[in-house]
Amino acid sequence: MRIGGIAALSPAARGHLAMVVFAASISGSISLGARIANLVDPTVITAVRFLGAAAIMLGATALGPGLRRAHLVQPWRHFVLGGLMAAYFVFMFEGLKTAPAVGAAAIFTLMPVMTAGFGWLIAGQFTTRRMAAAIAVGAGGALWVIFRGDPSALASLAIGRGEAIYFAGCVAHAVFIPLARRLNRGEPPEVVTLLFLLAGAGLLFVWGWSAIAATAWAQLPAVVWVTLAYITVMASALSFFLLQYATMRLPAAKVMGYSYLTPASVLVWEIALGGTLPPALTLVGVGLTLVALGLLLKDEERPARTDAALALDRAGRLGYQEPRAQNPGNRP
Repeated sequence: MRIGGIAALSPAARGHLAMVVFAASISGSISLGARIANLVDPTVITAVRFLGAAAIMLGATALGPGLRRAHLVQPWRHFVLGGLMAAYFVFMFEGLKTAPAVGAAAIFTLMPVMTAGFGWLIAGQFTTRRMAAAIAVGAGGALWVIFRGDPSALASLAIGRGEAIYFAGCVAHAVFIPLARRLNRGEPPEVVTLLFLLAGAGLLFVWGWSAIAATAWAQLPAVVWVTLAYITVMASALSFFLLQYATMRLPAAKVMGYSYLTPASVLVWEIALGGTLPPALTLVGVGLTLVALGLLLKDEERPARTDAALALDRAGRLGYQEPRAQNPGNRP
């Protein structure tokens, strides 16, 4: 057993563990990012974080699977994935400039539903009744946390320009999950993450070069540099790798189901950063999100029953025994 038993887990269990860490790292970026949203241009901060994260993943790739010529086949794939993820972060920061945090968070909870739909359209992944129930329960719990158990806050929700911008970003993120699986040609997660980060950074530098050049880097406050370091390492390099890792091991709807952990995780981050404690009633929503995750964690896939297996089943009921499997050399 290696690394505390992680290697002994099934591929699906490791995918779930990756998404737990993913949710925690993303939550930190939301809390920190909210404090610099109006201090730096969204394209600038996203371009720099992508470039820094790509440098980290370059080292991880060099120490791990390595970069081969075969990984560069059909490079357009990496620009599509990089563009989608870049769009999400740019739209997120741009939307948060004008959108209330409550409205933006409510829109964020729509991502699992959208991902399930795109998972069916792009990758042919079907959402079972239990997974659909988990998504519904998780959405209710997340909304409860977001609105702190106050129905009047939910009733007064109004969709404005900022919310619409952020919704567009959430659509891009929802498309990314199943499309990453569909476009994968067997490349390791480190390689895929490196290539789409480089592609996304290239697109962002071309698109926002004037804003990047006009930024007064020496005059940026310390909170910007702290946040940039965090989102580069934890919310970019690590989270993108974890997302790729989980996407290859779990259905798209299950992957994005972990976004329901984000509101509760953000509350923890806000408390750690000096925020106020939420009302005790908020814990009801946290409990609902845990129920949803419990439904998602239960494995629904069963081994396919082949005609041969059914025949052996019938033979067993009639009193026969399954013959011993012969070795490759057909020796007794």
